[in-house]
Amino acid sequence: MTSPAKELQGAIVSRLKADATVTALVEQRIYDHVPRSTTGDVSATFPFVGIANWQEISDDADCINGYQIFVDLDCWSRSVGFPQVHDLADAVRAALSDAEFALSANALVYFECRENRTFRDPDGLSSHAILTFEAFVEQP
Repeated sequence: MTSPAKELQGAIVSRLKADATVTALVEQRIYDHVPRSTTGDVSATFPFVGIANWQEISDDADCINGYQIFVDLDCWSRSVGFPQVHDLADAVRAALSDAEFALSANALVYFECRENRTFRDPDGLSSHAILTFEAFVEQP
């Protein structure tokens, strides 16, 4: 049995890496684990997308294991101001909006962007957008 979150993550990353608008901004810099130096500083080239937090909530019905899944995708930029991070967040949202991922072991019922928060990071250098997506996945 394949974890719904694991399978969904693979589908998200594949979709983002195949999207021309996203890759024009970040190339293939879509990370599950953002590269860091030995001192803990981010060593990844900006801009990039990081897969951040996951939350799974069981929502079972008769004979069906259901999961409401929330995932945060972090968009990062070091360009001055918000324009680049807004462009990146918009590209990620467009690439994934109403996605109908073909999962091989699970069934995706829906996948939608629920929230987009954009702010300046406390490091004083980075702009950061967090997109929260919600999915419902049924496991056979």
